[in-house]
Amino acid sequence: MMNTISFPKLNISFDLSPVAFRIGQKEIYWYALIILAGFFAGTALALWDSEKRGIKKDNILDIAIYGIVAGILGARIYYVIFSWREFAGDISGIFRIWEGGLAIYGGIIAACISTIIYCKVKKINVLNALDVGCVGLLLGQAIGRWGNFTNCEVFGRATNSILGMSINGSAPVHPLFLYESLWNLAGVIVILILRDKKKRNGQVFALYLFWYSLGRLFLEGMRDSEYILYLIPGKLGISQAVAAALILFSAALFIYTTKSNKK
Repeated sequence: MMNTISFPKLNISFDLSPVAFRIGQKEIYWYALIILAGFFAGTALALWDSEKRGIKKDNILDIAIYGIVAGILGARIYYVIFSWREFAGDISGIFRIWEGGLAIYGGIIAACISTIIYCKVKKINVLNALDVGCVGLLLGQAIGRWGNFTNCEVFGRATNSILGMSINGSAPVHPLFLYESLWNLAGVIVILILRDKKKRNGQVFALYLFWYSLGRLFLEGMRDSEYILYLIPGKLGISQAVAAALILFSAALFIYTTKSNKK
C-alpha cells in the first residue's frame, strides 16, 4: 500500500510504501530495516570507546545481541499484556509479531534485565555496563522511531503547527515520531558531553532513564488515542504511568549511586 505523506506548511509531499523491497514473495519492510539500522548504529556507538570505560568489546557485542532478542520478546509481551482483548479470541495472534504490536518500554525493560543477568554471570560491574550501553540504546531508539514514520503510525492529535503532517490527505497531525527522534538524539549529545563527568557508576544510566522518560511523559499526552495503551481508559496511558515511575526511579538511582557506589 502506497501512502501519501505531506507537510503542507513546508510544501513537502511524497509517496511512501512501508515495503522496501521483495525477495521472491517475501516482503521486506522499511520498519525492520530501520530497526536493524538503529541496532547496528547503537552497538557501534557503544563499542566506540567501551574498553576505555572498562567494558570489553566482546562483552558489548554479547550484551547487544542478547539485548535485542530479549527486547523484541519483552516489547511483544508488554503489548500483549496491556492489549489482551485484541488477542483473547485468537491466541495464535500473539506469535504473529510481523503483523505489528511492540511496546518500546517492554523492550527497554527486558533488554536491561538481560544485561543485568549477563553481567552477573560474567562478573561485570552492572552499573558501569549500563552506563556504557545506554547511549547506544538511545541512539538506536532515535533511529528506530523512523520505522513508525514509514508505517504511518504513532502520530498525535490534529495541529496547525508548521511541522503538521498529513497522511493521505487527512488533517495535519503532530509527527510524534519526529519529536521523539529529535528528543532522543539531543539526549545522545547530552550524555556524550556529560558522561566523562560522572562521579559514580550508574549516574549516566540514571540520566538516560530520566531524559527518555521525561520526553515520553509529555509526548504520550499528545498521541492519537488509537495508539495509546490505557491504564485508566480515556484518562491515563500505561506509558505515561511508566514514564512517571521511571523519572522517580532515575532520581532515586542517581541519589543511591552518588552516596553508595564507587566509580
